[in-house]
Amino acid sequence: MKDEKFNNLQMIALTIMRVVIGWHFLYEGIAKLMKPNWSAAGFLLQAKGIFAGIFKWMAGTPDVLAVVNQMNIWGLIAVGLGLMLGCFTRLSSLAGILLILLYYVCNPLFVGYYYSIPMEGNYMIVNKNLVELTALFVIMVTNSGKYAGFDLFIHKLLKK
Repeated sequence: MKDEKFNNLQMIALTIMRVVIGWHFLYEGIAKLMKPNWSAAGFLLQAKGIFAGIFKWMAGTPDVLAVVNQMNIWGLIAVGLGLMLGCFTRLSSLAGILLILLYYVCNPLFVGYYYSIPMEGNYMIVNKNLVELTALFVIMVTNSGKYAGFDLFIHKLLKK
């Protein structure tokens, strides 16, 4: 899709959504960075589903866990900055989608399969992560970084 198919209000709405999601990613990354003993181990050890063994192995292997922790922190920060600044928006959106997919696959939502009642934010197969992933897909395909962000300048430089 090309930006020209959207009016200004629509592009403003997409840009606001991009910045808000970027803030969420950036905040999560910085919060983990600032917490000296933060680790993904607890989340990984709760893994369910067909990939549970892989995630539990990651949590139980100190060298692998150290890499996973750093990749998670810096991935969140990079995605957050990219989205907030509108810099490499499509790549940032795709990276965000991949991160959220990993979180989702680690702990899939099947009410009654693992838990008897839905938890806040979990509605059968759909949860907050899936909603944010879908919003990132919309951001990725609409080029809001070219409307209000550094992507505008990057694309102009690349055209020269």
